[in-house]
Amino acid sequence: MIRFSQVTLIRGTKVLLDGADASLNPGERVGLIGANGSGKSSLFALLRGVLHTDKGDADFPPQWRVAHVAQETPALERAAIDYAIDGDATLRALEESLARAEAADDHASDANGTLLGELHARLADAGAYTVRSRAERLLQGLGFSPEEFERPVSSFSGGWRMRLNLAQALMCPSDLLLLDEPTNHLDLDAIIWLEDWLKRYPGTLFIISHDRDFLDGVANVILHIDQQKLRRYGGNYSSFERQRAQALVLAASQNEKQARERAHLQSFIDRFKAQATKARQAQSRMKMLARMGEMAPLHAAAPFSFEFREPLRAPNPLLVLEDVNAGYPGTGPEAPGSVILRDISFSLQSGERYGLLGINGAGKSTLIRTIAGELKPLAGSATWGKGVVIGYFAQHQVDMLRDDQSPVWHLARVAPNVREQELRSFLGGFNFPGEMATGSIANFSGGEKARLALALIVWQRPNLLLLDEPTNHLDLETREALTVALAQFEGTLVLVSHDRHLLRATTDQFLIVAQGRLAPFDGDLDDYRDWLLKSKNDPGGAALPVASVARAAGVPVQAAAPAAAPKAPVQSAAERRDQKRLEAEQRQKSAAARKPIEARLKRLDEQIAKLSTKKAGIEARLAEAGIYDEVQKETLKGLLLDQAYVLRELGALEEEWLAKQAELEQLEQSAA
Repeated sequence: MIRFSQVTLIRGTKVLLDGADASLNPGERVGLIGANGSGKSSLFALLRGVLHTDKGDADFPPQWRVAHVAQETPALERAAIDYAIDGDATLRALEESLARAEAADDHASDANGTLLGELHARLADAGAYTVRSRAERLLQGLGFSPEEFERPVSSFSGGWRMRLNLAQALMCPSDLLLLDEPTNHLDLDAIIWLEDWLKRYPGTLFIISHDRDFLDGVANVILHIDQQKLRRYGGNYSSFERQRAQALVLAASQNEKQARERAHLQSFIDRFKAQATKARQAQSRMKMLARMGEMAPLHAAAPFSFEFREPLRAPNPLLVLEDVNAGYPGTGPEAPGSVILRDISFSLQSGERYGLLGINGAGKSTLIRTIAGELKPLAGSATWGKGVVIGYFAQHQVDMLRDDQSPVWHLARVAPNVREQELRSFLGGFNFPGEMATGSIANFSGGEKARLALALIVWQRPNLLLLDEPTNHLDLETREALTVALAQFEGTLVLVSHDRHLLRATTDQFLIVAQGRLAPFDGDLDDYRDWLLKSKNDPGGAALPVASVARAAGVPVQAAAPAAAPKAPVQSAAERRDQKRLEAEQRQKSAAARKPIEARLKRLDEQIAKLSTKKAGIEARLAEAGIYDEVQKETLKGLLLDQAYVLRELGALEEEWLAKQAELEQLEQSAA
């Protein structure tokens, strides 16, 4: 068991923990959450023995083996697979001992023979004879191809070296595994694989992550650093949110109750402390008031929020790509260029919301850059609609900001003719108040720089948003703010992200980039996860579920379509071709008609669920006896008004839902 007993932890002048207590059981998978700077990484350092408590104790069984992900990777010439296996330090030590024993001059002696036998037995117990195959599966799961297993570590970029460090940590036999933002350098495919691997991890797991879907899939306990305390919640992140909301409501109710009691006692004291007949009772109530003290309420952090301004125009279509080859131009006749994606015929219609799926390196960023106009087609044509305003967030957008300049300076470059006060007011809405807006961004965190990059995009009022991994540096609260803003965005969206919650909440349909082609994905993220895990276990046995419609949503299917049902033998080949073409056209029309209705139904479901929750909360308040007291008259009036508004809105949404559902059923009957 891990126990934190009255732990106080101070870094510099900042108190991170003050008298914190928590207990965690062996085998639990713990999601460690808290605001940036609250002490999550410092708590990990405490568990690793790098830091020590200023007061109190933090302990776990001394025999436990602890594994963590190194933050730096030396530029070694060692092969990637050997570097990963190095994570099992016990195995490597046994291998060295065996090598020394075999090299000894007296290797034929009885004593050395016994030692060799013992070492071979211990190596077998340590899994030495399966370690390479285990390392290969691990590296492949994290996105490395077999051809890269023997490449030297020094040949990989920083992000891929971090994957190698993660592989080392997972190779290490451990009782306690500490993972600090393990998904930061992974694509969606690798995250899904890692989530599945961690579910089967037998030890105690500690994870710091800003990916709520990842925490939902892995964690069964949430440890929240809040107001310098450790608060434990059973369940995953979604369960934590529900429990936290309930605790906040309860704390507010208790504070109101105590405030009423204090006011009543104070009123009695004020009225009767001067009367001899009531003096003793007044003194008694003064002591009672002093003993009550002030409750320490639970505080909810003020949620950060923003919204995309309404686009000034909505051209349709925004973009048409015809037979485009996308890639990178060459530098001369001997270097003709590199084609990443071929034969793309694709149109972006106003209001469409696409999520791009595909493994790292498949060409998602190449496609986004081509749509943004940063890369010219190597073949084919790209035609943008008149009035298209593109908001493009690149994977490394924060690296393009000038560290020696201020947020106001960056925004003034986008809006040179706007008064500084207006720019500062706008930046204040993105949590850049006062001197923070006018000072250098050199000391900004990655999340603050990402927030600034988003602010620059929002200012431009885009009607086409292209977002390539926008959440890489964002904490949970800012991710949620981005999710809400994108869900309300009135333009067209193309999104690449490994954050499944963001993809689910903001996109209506998926495209997959694979094997140099672009195709519609016939399914949701759960289907993609199932296909991915099946393909990892059986590379040849998992068919990619791409849409069977010839040009669904304007995208030609590049994968083989399912075999057509056998036709009557009396039909000629020409008749069969015509019938197949007509069926494909009918399916295309049906799918195109269904898409906007299904998207609207999905939004209506979300809105109805939110209003139903709000309605239940209001009714619960109205069921309280105390709400009808005279002192609660104004509160009661407000609740009744809120109830009337919610019932009216809910009725309108339910009517629209029924109408859309009937419309969808009619379409399906017509198609049948």
